[in-house]
Amino acid sequence: MDFSTFNLEALLPFIGVGFAAQLVDGALGMAFGVISNTLLVGVMGVPPALASQRVHIVECFTTATSGISHLLHGNIDRKLFFRLLLPGVVGGVLGAYVLSNLDAGVVKPFVLLYLTAIGLYILVRGLLYPPQLKEAKFIAPLGLFGGFLDAAGGGGWGPVVTSNLLIQGADPRKVVGTVNAVEFFLTLTVSAAFIYHLGIADLAGATLGLLIGGIVAAPIGAWAAKHFNPKVMLILVGVVLTLTSAYGVYRAWG
Repeated sequence: MDFSTFNLEALLPFIGVGFAAQLVDGALGMAFGVISNTLLVGVMGVPPALASQRVHIVECFTTATSGISHLLHGNIDRKLFFRLLLPGVVGGVLGAYVLSNLDAGVVKPFVLLYLTAIGLYILVRGLLYPPQLKEAKFIAPLGLFGGFLDAAGGGGWGPVVTSNLLIQGADPRKVVGTVNAVEFFLTLTVSAAFIYHLGIADLAGATLGLLIGGIVAAPIGAWAAKHFNPKVMLILVGVVLTLTSAYGVYRAWG
């Protein structure tokens, strides 16, 4: 790594992208990948494949920082964490295998349509009905599917798992914190091979900018998740999930 060529000014846009994406993800439990890829490809002109690679490597570090931050703020449900962890990792491994043999992109738009509808439902529920908190029951299959989709479809852990746990009535603050914490282990498992092959030169470039921005924003997102009341979180999750999923459908079919 040649520090004589280090250019902080060139990294600032990538730091901004990483900060904005992780701020939303840390507070609402979803959308780091969607926001990062959208800004990198659509605004900054980064090739899609390169943008995806950079986002995945950065997520290994941002999810770790976010998980620790949520733990310090008391946002993690230990029982829910362990019920999601193993199914999520197993689903991720299966998804990575499928991705190397089949085209999972055919299925993803239909999943995004489902998530758009879920986002609208959560939004309406947040606006019209006061949330009634209760313990989620449907967890292991949800973790398995979320992990599978995240690996095979290039993303989906946060939107799938967070939204469906909220529909079941789980505490939004605990859901966001726990889903973020489990995502670290999922991302680390799925991305292990890519981390091994990633060159230091790329890590020192735009990827480093995303990493800096994401790590700085992670504690702020965890703090925000702790202080939002359940009604506000439901509304915000509904808005973010609806917009990002609808945009994904538009990109796939538009």
